Amino acid sequence: MSPEPTTAVPAAPVRGARTRTARVPTKPHGQWAVDGTEPLNGNEEFKLADNGLNVRERIEGEYAQGGFASIDPTDLHGRFRWWGLYTQRKPGIDGGRTATLTPEELEDEYFMLRVRIDGGQLTTEQLRVIGGISTEFARDTADFTDRQNIQLHWIRIEDVPEVWRRLEDVDLSTTEACGDVPRVILGSPVAGIAADEIIDPTPQIREIVDRFIGDETLANLPRKYKTAITGHPSQDVVHEINDCAFVAYEHPELGIGYDLWVGGALSTVPRLGERLGAFVAPERVAEVWHAVTRIFRDYGYRRLRNKARLKFLLADWGVERFREVLENEYLDSPLPDGPAAPKPVGRGDHVGVHRQKDGLFYVGAAPAVGRVSGTALTALADLAEEHGSSRIRTTPYQKVLVLDIAEDRVESLIAGLSAIGLEARPSLFRRATIACTGIEFCKLAIVETKVNAAQAIEQLEERLGALEPEIGRPITLHVNGCPNSCARIQTADIGLKGQLVTIDGEQVPGYQVHLGGGLANADREEAGLGRTVRGLKVPADGIADYAERVIRRYLADRADADETFATWAHRADEEALV
Repeated sequence: MSPEPTTAVPAAPVRGARTRTARVPTKPHGQWAVDGTEPLNGNEEFKLADNGLNVRERIEGEYAQGGFASIDPTDLHGRFRWWGLYTQRKPGIDGGRTATLTPEELEDEYFMLRVRIDGGQLTTEQLRVIGGISTEFARDTADFTDRQNIQLHWIRIEDVPEVWRRLEDVDLSTTEACGDVPRVILGSPVAGIAADEIIDPTPQIREIVDRFIGDETLANLPRKYKTAITGHPSQDVVHEINDCAFVAYEHPELGIGYDLWVGGALSTVPRLGERLGAFVAPERVAEVWHAVTRIFRDYGYRRLRNKARLKFLLADWGVERFREVLENEYLDSPLPDGPAAPKPVGRGDHVGVHRQKDGLFYVGAAPAVGRVSGTALTALADLAEEHGSSRIRTTPYQKVLVLDIAEDRVESLIAGLSAIGLEARPSLFRRATIACTGIEFCKLAIVETKVNAAQAIEQLEERLGALEPEIGRPITLHVNGCPNSCARIQTADIGLKGQLVTIDGEQVPGYQVHLGGGLANADREEAGLGRTVRGLKVPADGIADYAERVIRRYLADRADADETFATWAHRADEEALV
């Protein structure tokens, strides 16, 4: 397929497609296919002026030599994202100043670097290289993210070319790890090895990455664009909150393929994705993905950045209209209809010991809220190889898997993992808690997250550990440092949104509480957003106190042992949730 020009638009644009709104907007949305490509704000101006991918040449040729002071501000606060680079927060700036200071005032002269890991698939060699970069260039920082990436901090611009060289020597990159581009492709962490796998999605993920990541025609989207593909019955890639997702199942007539979902995203205006009711054969996944992505490029809203996600277009068009445009304007042939994939089976975090289809085992382990170190990553690579493995997987739940372990080496591996802070038999609380970067490094954050969440895990293990058999299943606890929901607060049993809160008349860092959210899993048929109780807020150092209180109330009030926390939280009186 020949590349398209960045400004290409369909020959016959569809106008008046806002089928769910009562009035015609008085201002253009900035849709290329409707309004033309004239930029309507500063963000669109810099993107149209110079493709974000082009900044790499300046980083290597100018900025790495000239240092931080030599970086053009538009590149620094705009195009650097296209290569996985954000300036990190300057230490010592409290959360009360986040909204009042400019990015220049908030930022340090160091960068977060996001290593792109499509499908979460790593070799031990690749992991060792990341660990080495962390210890040499990133002050030994490393986090497993909930998008299967690894993030490093304290990166100097002077070191970026060498970091890229080392990553690319082992077939890794930071290309389009951030920015208004197709982000990392989430994939089942057990692709190709799970005994109960429906289909291995790795060929589809690789085709998308090889054909389209770094494609300049897709490097100026209205905003970020997230993809997920799974072939596992646990539906382990949080597909409901991705812009474009493919969930494997067996069609009664057409065989094994994928159910197509579009338009999911959280942030401050959460919206769950919707099924298009279309069956996608494996050989058409890349074609369909490319078509959905181009719809977003050509019809997505660009005038207002807070409306520039695919979810807003889908909300206005509706599923029928979206599928009509997809099939009539962007695909060579229509897609067959298909039923929904069955309810998920099993736990999608893959923690614990599991038999592979070849008779070997994979072991899933939980770090504390994704936080590790370069030293630990290197030790993990060494440990895996000592036990006969060369394959590592990351997950969308801030967990890590070691593949290909012989049965008689499993217990030795588990002990070794525990010694480096990775628990294969974690408590329910460690297993079910995730946290975003928080105020330690993020310029958007208001509250600390990683430390607070890790301390809460320890306290809950001490206070409620004896009740784990009674609790029976993980109660998810997601901690976010601001309202943007990088840690998926609206889809957690207990979701905590960072903000300044007033406790006993004093304004302190804390969290607003969301309760009873969740994605489709073995315990619930469909995804649903959490409930917000007006005025329910907890201080930053009170996570464990609140979680203990509400979990004990749930155990006392639930109808029976089968009633989940989420079900109870939605039916409980507000007084029970305080």
